Amino acid sequence: MAGGGDDGEGGGGHLKPATRLVTSGRRAEWTGIPGQPGSVVNPAVWRASTHLYPDVAALNAGKPNADGHFYYGRRGAPTQWALADALTALEPGAAGTMLYPSGVAALAGALLAVLRPGDVLLMTDNAYEPTRNIGRALLKDFGIETRWFDPQDPDAFKAAICEKTKAVLLESPGSLTMEVQDVPALSAIAREHGLAVVLDNTWAGPLGFPALERGADITVMSLTKHVGGHSDLMLGSAAAGERYYAKLRRTAQLLGQVVSPDDAALALRGLRTMGLRLAQETATALALAQWLEAQPEVARVLCPMLPGSPGHNLWARDFSGGCGLFSFVFKGGDGAARDRFIDALALFGIGYSWGGFESLITPLDPAGIRTATAWPLPGMDASDRFGVRLSIGLEAADDLQADLAQALGAWRNPA
Repeated sequence: MAGGGDDGEGGGGHLKPATRLVTSGRRAEWTGIPGQPGSVVNPAVWRASTHLYPDVAALNAGKPNADGHFYYGRRGAPTQWALADALTALEPGAAGTMLYPSGVAALAGALLAVLRPGDVLLMTDNAYEPTRNIGRALLKDFGIETRWFDPQDPDAFKAAICEKTKAVLLESPGSLTMEVQDVPALSAIAREHGLAVVLDNTWAGPLGFPALERGADITVMSLTKHVGGHSDLMLGSAAAGERYYAKLRRTAQLLGQVVSPDDAALALRGLRTMGLRLAQETATALALAQWLEAQPEVARVLCPMLPGSPGHNLWARDFSGGCGLFSFVFKGGDGAARDRFIDALALFGIGYSWGGFESLITPLDPAGIRTATAWPLPGMDASDRFGVRLSIGLEAADDLQADLAQALGAWRNPA
């Protein structure tokens, strides 16, 4: 479940990201039969638990635990290797990529790779609840303490570092409240103190934010979201440079992490069109965010691409792209009104994922999970606390806007 090095079919750092999305992970040995002309476009789905050798000498030869070598099914085969290779090719500065059965598994694997009993982890206070639970439960059980800090206050982060602090977990933007963090500045502070920087980069991915170039040591993605793109798989990844890739790889192997070749094939298929889908979803999301900002029922739109959203200036400085995920908060109202709004929508499914071809919505209730900061955010009225999170899909923007407009009517006027 690892991939390192250059991709073998037209890959290379000189190619634009859109081209690498198409060409990477398609090595000749994975798409054709050695000694025979011709090949297929996509690597085949290699379903195997057992890898065979012609004799004992071959079994004992070489480096059985090297990336891209047959050994045993838990170490992957060409389908998984192709996906990892393709992801590595998209991540400037990466030595390799590890695959995991979910995004949460990737985050847990990355943190366990850099933390030991007695250590302290600093976690951004806008982290998604499953990520927070890793700190509150899993890491706590290993004798690792998690402390939270204000995502938009580098001075507070620096002040929170102590002699036991060994790593920081960033999520930028936060996938609920959307604050963008100053990743380069926070990473520089972390490096001064010898801390490992783990970044959940699912929102923008490497196409919109080259995390390792911006200072992160390990960049994590939930491949379930944009890479898969079709709401039919669960996968995660973590990529890093040489030093931290070795730690990721060792920990993942010790934990027995393995992903399905069928899911890896689906992720490879999704990867080829990810750039086009992201561009469409981003454009629609920005248009809807601008429209919502002008509606009298809306107190605040939390969209990194929108001026006035928390950390927009950092997004404009550091990011080259976005995605379809953003939130907004109603002007007053209560939970019942918010629920009427959600239930009135016809084109938005109610579900917890995002990044697929279909639009989704969930209630936004961050107050109960934040630790170092409060909800509502600074500058928001205390009565403006009920919101929703939207994941914009590939539907027509006009249709989605009309659906939101009629649902705002239900918010205003209870039946």
